[in-house]
Amino acid sequence: MHYIHRSYEALIREMMAELPALLLVGPRATGKTTTAARFAASLVRLDREREAAAFRADPDAALEGLTEPILLDEWQAVPEVLGAVKRAVDVRPEPNRFVLTGSVRGDLDAETWPGTGRLVRLRFWGLSVRELRAGGENFVPLLDRLSEGGAIADPVEAPDLLDYVEMAATGGFPQVAASRSSRARELWLESYIDQLVTRDAASIEMGRDPERLRRYFEGYALNSAGVAAEKTLLETAQVSRKAAEAYEQLLKNLFVVESIPAWTSNRLQRLIKAPKRYVVDPALLVALLRLEPRAILRDGNLLGRLLETFVVAQLRAELDLCRCRPRLYHLRDANGRHEVDLLCEMGGGRVIGIEIKATAAPRLEDCRHLVWMSEALGDRFVRGVVIHTGPRSFALSDQVLALPIASIWS
Repeated sequence: MHYIHRSYEALIREMMAELPALLLVGPRATGKTTTAARFAASLVRLDREREAAAFRADPDAALEGLTEPILLDEWQAVPEVLGAVKRAVDVRPEPNRFVLTGSVRGDLDAETWPGTGRLVRLRFWGLSVRELRAGGENFVPLLDRLSEGGAIADPVEAPDLLDYVEMAATGGFPQVAASRSSRARELWLESYIDQLVTRDAASIEMGRDPERLRRYFEGYALNSAGVAAEKTLLETAQVSRKAAEAYEQLLKNLFVVESIPAWTSNRLQRLIKAPKRYVVDPALLVALLRLEPRAILRDGNLLGRLLETFVVAQLRAELDLCRCRPRLYHLRDANGRHEVDLLCEMGGGRVIGIEIKATAAPRLEDCRHLVWMSEALGDRFVRGVVIHTGPRSFALSDQVLALPIASIWS
């Protein structure tokens, strides 16, 4: 399989020229090692016992003599290596020394995390459609284009609804995206999920029942792109509340699910605080629920959830690359009259509102929540966008633009 240039490469190059150590984190099998190896002179695979043994015995000595920059792959297999990197950076804080990769969150949020002030973290997600179609170089992320207020050109190609569903079902795992056989993709994804709920989950927390974890993951997928009541998820997965909390954290630690927090503002009252849940890669959603693309078209609820999960995956892949430094939220008021699928908050409290619609011809009614938000927020509201499945962009109101999904990567 030929190498596909990633959007992260320019940022990795820039950060390594300024910083001594960089940490790439994200789901397993998304290409972290392949990309990071392009910037390293030495590669240590810590998930291989023969290479890990020396670092367990004496990580400081094992680092000595390796040509820098050094790539330490799957650091969580030998956590002791973090202390050695910290000590090496403290002694010689020069740029371009270490790159670490990890597929498990591990101790990233612990108070005693030794990487604070030494390791700069970059989230590394699966391939975006932009990367698959045009490579990852010389592009401006959609959220930057929207924040700058410029015109958004129509996409050169105009996928139809089935095309978008098939893109979502393919997902962003390089091994899957390169496969021409739909059956091969299905088997690969099923195997990925099997290993995730058995081996990978056990590497973080022993004693969890793989079948119950799988059932919870399926329930999560069924509710992806939704603010599901906790009771709904518990009943779907048939697990206790305590087990569900543990399972969700376990899947977050494996970077395969993510919750987007609710947005709050003193200008808007009675907003719900529950997060919105997403499976990180839409191909996992399709594989978990054993769906077929054409069958998805016949289920409006699943179609909407899959398209939103797909769009959020494309935007998520660009977040760390955006100059406007956006943070993603969702918005819903307590009485259910108003909700906005995504709210992107930038510096200075400026916001972009995004609605995602499974329609090729959005109407004024489809942007009513964005109009309400613009009136409530005043000059903090930069722009509203209705992302749709049609081929053209056009204005829905003075502050709301209708954009094809393909505008994200065109």
